[in-house]
Amino acid sequence: MQTFPRLFHKAAMMPRPLILASGSEIRLTLLRNAGLEVSAIRPRVDEEMIKSSLLSEGASPRDLADALAEMKARKVAEKNPEALVLGCDQVLAFGTEVWGKPETPEQAVEQLTRLRGQTHRLLSAVVLYDKAEPVWRHVETASLTMRDFSPEWLAGYVARNWDEIRHCAGGYQLESEGIRLFTAVQGDYFTILGLPLLPVLLYLGQRGFIET
Repeated sequence: MQTFPRLFHKAAMMPRPLILASGSEIRLTLLRNAGLEVSAIRPRVDEEMIKSSLLSEGASPRDLADALAEMKARKVAEKNPEALVLGCDQVLAFGTEVWGKPETPEQAVEQLTRLRGQTHRLLSAVVLYDKAEPVWRHVETASLTMRDFSPEWLAGYVARNWDEIRHCAGGYQLESEGIRLFTAVQGDYFTILGLPLLPVLLYLGQRGFIET
């Protein structure tokens, strides 16, 4: 699991339980490092089926990320109506294509090879449920440009990091060795990690869910 600098040291008391509807260790760590008391539940959602259905209907990358985040939040909120539930999702948009997590190391190599020397976008969506109803949503976009790396280095990168990057849209982690894939990054760092953290904290503070 990756480690990140702690933003605060004392956990903020929530008026109701806060649940992250995600199995992402990175998102959970970011929230806890920001001083929030939060637990995580991995929702049982068939992301590939949902994505295929939405794309066949012409959904944009932004709408796709938002819909997946909401479905995850709703799934968990239905069984935990007393809690605040935060659903998150991230998709990679490359031209007219939308990618999620690679299923095999070979697919990761193929995707990263296609991104070599090109610019793509990461869209990170978050939806908050309160009392089993959606009350807030946000989508942020970051643009990333990859360098012209060698096939040999790429093969080694995927082999060394597969256990971590298989959970990431596009097949890389910017916060570790994956930073060497890039020549330019435009956008919020937390958005690239999969959670627009600053807008989340701002909303929770404005609603009185955390102390400000």
